[in-house]
Amino acid sequence: MTRVQGDAAAPESSFSQEHFVNLYLAKDDPWDNVTKWSDRRKYAITAASLPREHYRRAYEPGCAVGELTRLLAPRCSALLAVDCVDAAVTQAAAAVESLPHVVVEKALLPADLPAATFDLIVLGDLLYYLSADDLTALLDGLLTRLEPGGDIAAVHFRDRDGVGGYDGFNVHASLLARPGLEHLVHHDDDWFVLDILRRSA
Repeated sequence: MTRVQGDAAAPESSFSQEHFVNLYLAKDDPWDNVTKWSDRRKYAITAASLPREHYRRAYEPGCAVGELTRLLAPRCSALLAVDCVDAAVTQAAAAVESLPHVVVEKALLPADLPAATFDLIVLGDLLYYLSADDLTALLDGLLTRLEPGGDIAAVHFRDRDGVGGYDGFNVHASLLARPGLEHLVHHDDDWFVLDILRRSA
């Protein structure tokens, strides 16, 4: 199936915080990020695809239980990871407790964006939970906080059944359409799509 921009619509409203809280009430690791081979592979490829060996200050919104956070930590002098669920924040903080340069906080996006700027922003399986308006607001806010010459990496599940659902294809199209970004890396396979872009200096 050939996909085109706009072939699937964003949710009418963003998934609620309660939705994610309930997922964690039902299961400590709702998406099996720590144990599922496809996710462990996805995160390893994401980290390996980062164009720079080291970043000064990184931001990871929607960190879940911190599996990708652990891989990003050695590549950064400082890393801020956030999630909207207390249980996720607790687990992610435990995953990096020996790393004082990593801070894990609770934040509901796009409302709770940090004041700081970053030379690396990593978005993992987050954007398709947002309404079109919230997606626009989040991307606006993130790109404002991405320093000139900084990289933004997005990695999201793709629709393996080919039914044209709203997935990584669609949300990455929204990111790729933003001006002032140089496309550095693209990876697309049966499980996920990964794109890394650099803000023009």
